[in-house]
Parts: sequence; structure tokens; C-alpha cells
Amino acid sequence: MSKIIAIANQKGGVGKTTTCINLAASLAATHRNVLLIDLDPQGNATMGSGINKNEIESTTCDLLLGDVSLADLVMKNNEVAYDILPGNGDLTAAEVALMNMPNRERKLRDALADAHDKYDYILIDCPPSLNMLTLNALVAANSVMIPMQCEYYALEGLSALIETVESIRSSVNPDLQIEGLLRTMFDPRNNLANDVSGQLLLHFPKKVYRTIIPRNVRLAEAPSHGIPVLNYDKSSRGALAYLALAGEILRNEENAALIGASA
Repeated sequence: MSKIIAIANQKGGVGKTTTCINLAASLAATHRNVLLIDLDPQGNATMGSGINKNEIESTTCDLLLGDVSLADLVMKNNEVAYDILPGNGDLTAAEVALMNMPNRERKLRDALADAHDKYDYILIDCPPSLNMLTLNALVAANSVMIPMQCEYYALEGLSALIETVESIRSSVNPDLQIEGLLRTMFDPRNNLANDVSGQLLLHFPKKVYRTIIPRNVRLAEAPSHGIPVLNYDKSSRGALAYLALAGEILRNEENAALIGASA
């Protein structure tokens, strides 16, 4: 049974897509079967995985609208070790069309029904807003990972997203959990970053990942080559950080399984 993680933050520029691509690559490096779903009309996760978003015939838009099956849409790129459901600007049209459809918030969950036995992890790159596409991701997911920069407005945005998660949990997806808060683009020389990091640890002591994603040139360069940083420079600080994050996630899963088995 696969675990579905929505990677979401309504604030843009926090490393959401970078996290989706590089966590997918890092989990795949541990011999897990991974599917990356690009649900962002910008299509950056698609391009960052080596697929030209302007040349694809079908996207996750068609999946949401029921025009293609998941099996027909899955794409592979020999340069990366995970499967991809590509996205592009067509998703903007999907959001509009979904508004007039019955059970519109459940379309992605229904479309992924056949994927659970094939993948260990399914990662969903959400758009930087709390819209119908993000709602579909959160309804389909088991948990949500929140990448965030340690800056002043981050805490305010975090509160809004947590309220959204609570609302979805109480209405359409009672199993939805907060997977964790991931500190991204972190510069330890920045006093504000350290202060906000301390606030996160104070208020969410069990939800903040120990792994911190640093500012890293290699991490920023890799998308222009259409590959994860693990393929671009596996010894870089960015690559090592995402490998550490994958390891932390797997350990958390193992610990949760042990606690469940002993309960």
C-alpha cells in the first residue's frame, strides 16, 4: 500500500518543487518505487524531471477530468529513477472545469486507486495556493509535508495551511496528517532564520524534521539540467540533505509501524 504525501505551501518560492523532485529521487535511491505527480500549472516538477511540459499530449489535467487513465499518463525518463505524472498550464483549465463537477474534490483520489499496489511513495507537487487542485491533493493524500523558509511571514502562512488541513480532516479526509515541517533554503548565519526555526521547534516539537535543507548552488542549478541534484552532484550539500530527509522519513515510518504493532 503506497503512502501519498502532498507537498504543499500556499506561499511560493519556499522550495516546494525542489523538495518534491529531490525527495522523489532520494527515496528512489533507497530502492523504493516512487511516483511524482505534478499538480502545479507551472509544470516545474515536470521540467525538473527532464520532460518538456510544452511537448506532452496529456497531463494531470486530463487525469482529473477523467479523459485518460493513470496507466496511460505515467511517463518515465531514463535520467531519473521515479515515474512522473506530468503537468503544465492545462491544469488551470482543469481547476475551472472541476468547479462544476460532482465530487470535484475527490477526482485525484479516485484516479489513484490503481496506483496503491505499484508504488511505495506517491509525492504530489501542489500549486502555491489553496485552490481546487491543492484540495484534490489533500483529499487524496495520507499526509502533507510543508516546506518553508524560516522568515517572518512563514509562521502566518503556516497557520492558514494548518487550518485548511484541519478542515479537510474533519470533512472529507479524516486520515490526513501533517507529515512534517521542512526548513528549506536555510542559512545558519541569518539571525532571523535561527529565531523562526526556534519558534517552529517550540510550537511544533514533534513535527519539525531534524533534517534542514541548506541554501546550495548545486541544488539551484540542477533544475536547468532537467535532473535531480542527486544526479547532478551527489556529493553536494543539497543532495546529502535530501538523502538525509529520505532516511528520516523511512525511519519515522519504521518507528510508527513498531509502535502500531506493539499497541
